[in-house]
Amino acid sequence: MAQYKVVQYGCGKMAKYTIRYVLEKGSKIVGAFDIDKSKFGVDAGTYAGCKKIGVKIEDAKKVEKRLAQIKPDIVIVTTMSLFKDLEDILLICAKLGINAITTCEEAFFAYNSNPTLANKLDKLCKKNKCTITGSGYQDVFWGNLITTLAGATQSIKRIRGKTSYNVEDYGIALAKAHGAGLTLEEFDKEVASVDKISAKKREELINSGNYLPSYMWNVNGWLADALGLTVKSQTQKCVPQTYKKALSSSTLGMKIKAGDATGMSAVVTTKTNEGVEIITECIGKVYAPDEFDSNEWTIEGEPDTTVVINRPATVELTCATIVNRIPDVVAAKPGYVTTEKMPVATYKQKSL
Repeated sequence: MAQYKVVQYGCGKMAKYTIRYVLEKGSKIVGAFDIDKSKFGVDAGTYAGCKKIGVKIEDAKKVEKRLAQIKPDIVIVTTMSLFKDLEDILLICAKLGINAITTCEEAFFAYNSNPTLANKLDKLCKKNKCTITGSGYQDVFWGNLITTLAGATQSIKRIRGKTSYNVEDYGIALAKAHGAGLTLEEFDKEVASVDKISAKKREELINSGNYLPSYMWNVNGWLADALGLTVKSQTQKCVPQTYKKALSSSTLGMKIKAGDATGMSAVVTTKTNEGVEIITECIGKVYAPDEFDSNEWTIEGEPDTTVVINRPATVELTCATIVNRIPDVVAAKPGYVTTEKMPVATYKQKSL
């Protein structure tokens, strides 16, 4: 029975689940790192609501030296959403030949948004014989769930996906990035204008590593690759969300006026050489009292199929997927390997 040695990098909300889930699945937490000084010296087990495990949270500045000493089987990275923001820690893992898995949404399929860093990481991982991947909620609910439904479909014309989340749950930086609290004029200038660019300019930004993809940008790339489709073009459009009444936002510390932006919808449209379209929409906003998280996908073809999941426990589902994926990452070929090239994520009853 394998008992993996796991390091947790980033001790925030997600880590409380990933640490506990690793321990409950019979493996060991052998290191934990964060940038918050108030957490230094705290037992990682206690932090996750478990019994003490004798492993204290350390300063993230020491991570390279400590990883070389600890030599874990894998590092779980739960920090940022953009691939370039994880460059330092992922390159450290690749340099040391240590596997890593991250909740970073862009890392799910960064080949179509930051290929320069993706290929750099892939080359270093192959050289030092380790694997790095991105996983989480999207791996199952925006990825393998859809490809499984496609496996029961004779022909596909179009795939439509729509998911929503409350920006109140994720902090002020994310809420502001979604344009929450802006007037429609401000939204158009500060948010929507980012994607009002030519295909050539978008390609330049992607190749330079400076493009800002919505969560669905990488999902569409993952789906196309998983289904054997060749992408001909892909575009993204940000649209403001509004509500008929004023909404209070504790995260922003303000009341959003009726008709102002409560957040945004990012619509990604992918056209393929095979004629199949993938159109996905990711909605992040301050919720009205009657709104809740949802996940809805439709495959249009023969036959049409729709699946709807309301009120998914996104944090827990993300963290469980990360932990269940550990054996797949360890067993995978070296490189930056996206999960459509791995087995479908499966439930681990007792041990990893």
